[in-house]
Amino acid sequence: MKNISNLSDTFGSYIRRLRIKNDIGQRELAKKIGVAPSYLNDMEKNKRTAPRTELIKKLSVILKADLDQLYDLAGNSKKTVAPDIADYVESNPKIVSLLRAAKSSKLSNDEIEELEKKINKSKTKTLIVAAGLGSRLKGHTENLPKCMLDFGGKTLLERQLSAYRACGINNISVVRGYKKNKINFKNIKYFDNKNYEKNNILNSIFYGEEVINGNIIIAYSDILFESNVVKRLLESDHDISIVVDIDWRGYYVDRKDHPIEEAENVIFNSDNEVAKIGKIVTGKQEVHGEFIGMMKLTNRGAEIFKQNFYRAKKLYWDKPFQRAEIFQNAYLTDMIQELVDIGVKVHCVIIERGWKEIDTVEDYQKALKEFNQ
Repeated sequence: MKNISNLSDTFGSYIRRLRIKNDIGQRELAKKIGVAPSYLNDMEKNKRTAPRTELIKKLSVILKADLDQLYDLAGNSKKTVAPDIADYVESNPKIVSLLRAAKSSKLSNDEIEELEKKINKSKTKTLIVAAGLGSRLKGHTENLPKCMLDFGGKTLLERQLSAYRACGINNISVVRGYKKNKINFKNIKYFDNKNYEKNNILNSIFYGEEVINGNIIIAYSDILFESNVVKRLLESDHDISIVVDIDWRGYYVDRKDHPIEEAENVIFNSDNEVAKIGKIVTGKQEVHGEFIGMMKLTNRGAEIFKQNFYRAKKLYWDKPFQRAEIFQNAYLTDMIQELVDIGVKVHCVIIERGWKEIDTVEDYQKALKEFNQ
């Protein structure tokens, strides 16, 4: 849930209120953002105008504050527009003519909101993680990464690309590893995980850190899904959202090579926020759904995700981390649970079917039969 400022808030008073709410001392916060305590004290007392953009970003993450809201208050403190908007207009002169056109057209609030939604959807990116060995698909992956397996004349990855593009997402990146040269589609940005045999999906994601900003979907490469799943995810405006299937148990009927105990399950609260996630071996009756391996971040969500990844990496490298024996072998679900444990809200986008995981030879053979029917 986003922090909402009072109408009377200044940038300084809002920072002070959030600092106290998060139980952070003034000296501690000053150290975290790299300024002198006296500077922060003056800022909280409105003796200084709002700081530069980079400091505002740090404050947003540490204080769990909405970044756009901080920008707006920063602009108010200087009696001008928000600094991120000013920077954008200054670096993109053509935007001035667009703003004048909007002014002349006298767009209504509803029209502006609809335009905003379309812009946000159109600029969403996708990062697909396809570095793994696919060891459970032996006999099919000796010479291919599993995302390149054929399904009805198209590879698994091609079907994913089509689903994303059907939703207007054309800015797509892939993290490669095992048999990386087999993945070579045009108009895709590639990142190579050279240590794919020594790390797991969480660390693999960060080989593509360059694109983890703005609105971005991060997803597994071994799932087949309908484009409607992506559309549902795009509708979420939460900072961190994951797709959860609540009609998941049927997938495990007669599924012998990937038993139900290995499902990446989710327990969520009445607000559809994650309480527990991962391979929940006990208490399966309490489980609400299964994480399908697809997550969306806003720009603020991306900053939270990255900052806490590096915090955890520093603390847990070569040490146990959540359900992983060591941090290097952590799954994405381990990082999500870590975020939940420190109070970050992770929203569940609920679906019922519309996807399949291709993890074993058994999964592949069943999926092929369906394509051939």
